[in-house]
Amino acid sequence: MHARSVVACAIDTVTGELICCRLTPQHVDVLGWISCLPSPVAVAYEAGPTRFGLAVALSVAGIHCEVLAPSRLQRPADERVKTDARDALHLAKLLRLGEFTAVQVPSAAEEATRDLVRRARMCAGI
Repeated sequence: MHARSVVACAIDTVTGELICCRLTPQHVDVLGWISCLPSPVAVAYEAGPTRFGLAVALSVAGIHCEVLAPSRLQRPADERVKTDARDALHLAKLLRLGEFTAVQVPSAAEEATRDLVRRARMCAGI
């Protein structure tokens, strides 16, 4: 997931079919694509600069979402070239197998506190 685009990949657990596409990062677009998938649906994405907005939006929509720690993801040894499509497929496989380390999605109060501390540090020049 990036600020400008999202590469999404789903695995149908019944048929094994792969469904991949590129989306805008707008939550409504991601939710729209997910709503077209066969139920039940679970979602995973790497924690990063986009923060936790998507995880919160998915949770509100009743969709199980895991935010994964990039530093804890097992990468295939033979994959030297990192692409968004490969990453999306890899995350889908890890989610299906339960082979991941998730990060805690902070509550709204925790996010507000973090923002306040960041702003205070910026003002203090730290």
